[in-house]
Parts: sequence; structure tokens; C-alpha cells
Amino acid sequence: MAKKDKKSLPPSGAGLVRYFDDETRGPKLTPEQVVVMTVILAIFCLVLRFSS
Repeated sequence: MAKKDKKSLPPSGAGLVRYFDDETRGPKLTPEQVVVMTVILAIFCLVLRFSS
């Protein structure tokens, strides 16, 4: 049986890259705010569609 060399590599996060660790500019929105704004926009579009 062949002898295996044990070589350890430095931890690399299992290949995962984290792009958004730093703070970015722009509005900070919660998921609830996004859902509410989407529903309001959909209702607004429906009102415009059927108002004429």
C-alpha cells in the first residue's frame, strides 16, 4: 500500500467568496419593506390598467 503524504493547506473558506462584507452605499431595506413596496407597485399598476 502506498504511503500518503499529509500536506495541509491554509484554510480558504471552502471555496466560498464573500463579496458583501464591507458596508456599501445606498438605502438599507429589510425584506419586509421590499415585499410591501412590490405589493404597492402591483396595486398601482392594476389601478392604472383598469382605470380607463
